[in-house]
Amino acid sequence: MDNLKNNLQMVKNDIKEAMELAGRKDDVLLVAVTKTFPVDVINDGIELGILEVGENKAQEFIGKYDIIKDRVNWHFIGHLQKNKVKYLAGKVKLIHSVESEDLAKEISKRSEKMGIIQDILIEVNISGEESKFGVTKENIKELLINISSLKGIRVRGLMTMAPNVDDEMLVRNVFKGLRLLKESIFKMNIENIHMDYLSMGMSQDFKLAILEGANIIRVGSLLYGKR
Repeated sequence: MDNLKNNLQMVKNDIKEAMELAGRKDDVLLVAVTKTFPVDVINDGIELGILEVGENKAQEFIGKYDIIKDRVNWHFIGHLQKNKVKYLAGKVKLIHSVESEDLAKEISKRSEKMGIIQDILIEVNISGEESKFGVTKENIKELLINISSLKGIRVRGLMTMAPNVDDEMLVRNVFKGLRLLKESIFKMNIENIHMDYLSMGMSQDFKLAILEGANIIRVGSLLYGKR
């Protein structure tokens, strides 16, 4: 608990420093990524006010949800297959990783049956790496137009992952690319498509992401230690 408390304070200090450097006065949402960590870690976080929690795998999420329930706001940040949507519907505050029309339709269908609207982000592969998931920046606008009429979802913004490299300029350019894409989409004024959130930046690069406009960051190892 003491380690987590100290780590949380360091992350908060880094967020504040990056925000000041960027000249920003808005808020950044810290999502604590608890994949592979036990439920006790989430409970410790709750005591410290960590109420935004991210998970990467549907099966692991549902096991933790059965215990924690709605004591936190859950974020699903990992690659999501259509057949796993049933585990998330009605339980997750925000799905960060929607990358296809088929997946969006499945989430919408499940949500409509439950009488809810699921907030989602569109995952974009800005870096162009073959190892990364996400729609390309060339195809995202067509995707958004195609899913804008779905009644069970609400697009709230974009998500990306930068390459895990030491080249800060390369990493910043990826984050900048997502910000510029968000601004371009916002100007299109597509019905039911909102550009409220930029989810980008993890333990190794969230300060750079904040400098480029991130308002959701996903931090795990800096809080909880190496996996």
